[in-house]
Amino acid sequence: KAPWGTAERSWMAARLKRCVVRRRDGPEQHGVAASCLRELRDKACGVLAIDKAQEPITLVLAEDGTIVDDEDYFLCLPSNTKFVALAKDEKWSSRSLDSGTSWLSESVDEVDSAAERWKQLARQLKDDLSNIILMSEEDLQVLIDVPRSDLAEELAQSETKVQVLQDTLQQVLDRREEERQSRQLLQLYLEALKTEESILSKVTEPVAAPRKEMDVVDTGTSSTDTSTTTALSNQVLAALKEKPAPELCLDSQDLELVLKADAAALASALGWDKQKAGALQEACDQELSKRLKQVQALHSLRGTSKGKKTLPWGDWPSAKRKK
Repeated sequence: KAPWGTAERSWMAARLKRCVVRRRDGPEQHGVAASCLRELRDKACGVLAIDKAQEPITLVLAEDGTIVDDEDYFLCLPSNTKFVALAKDEKWSSRSLDSGTSWLSESVDEVDSAAERWKQLARQLKDDLSNIILMSEEDLQVLIDVPRSDLAEELAQSETKVQVLQDTLQQVLDRREEERQSRQLLQLYLEALKTEESILSKVTEPVAAPRKEMDVVDTGTSSTDTSTTTALSNQVLAALKEKPAPELCLDSQDLELVLKADAAALASALGWDKQKAGALQEACDQELSKRLKQVQALHSLRGTSKGKKTLPWGDWPSAKRKK
């Protein structure tokens, strides 16, 4: 019996998959071993102290929020995969992303001067260069305008490498401007097509008899409700109203705020209809998703390198165009 028991325990150990679980907003992580999804859910509820009233829980990948509800997919995942346990009615948020972008969820203290501001931005780059992707156009311009010697001293890098960095920042700005111009041209083209179709339809339509105009009933409501408030600052609202493709000029934290805003409240604050506000939120969602995927890709490349904790400064390509 003894040899058979040892073999059985070895077989069971081989079937167990090591996993790491945590709550959506909890910093504590727990390691568990499970042979199937049901066992992982049960153990996660135990170690994370999830109340029975909050079950059933949903397990998602901590890196991108992918829901894991298929047994075969679970078995294909590597050991030490990180999971987030979502209780009933909880949803995964990009703020739960465990990929070095936690600085987005931290409140940004107000700065008293431009010098303090660029130093704060420089510290973000010193921690992780991929934060370039998540910055607003205004923040990128601030770092470009900093004297090279001052930025080199703050980052503890040579002026040559800082020049490469500022060239890269300018490249990012240029690409966003090119994307904005492309979207404007596409929009103009679509509007021209719509106008042409409207003219053609009017030419082919028979002349209709004049209809009696109906009185407009005043319901007492207005498209802009001054009592409606949003978490968006006046500066962000102004950018949304005035700038073409405003999602390109905002940083990722402001994009998240736009996504979380109620569509009706956002439409009221901007003086738009709900459909236009919804289209804006969809554009912001696509831009934020694109940036987070770029960050994840950079972190994946960094993880495959041999022990490098930050992206190598010298690997950033120089911009062919400068401001």
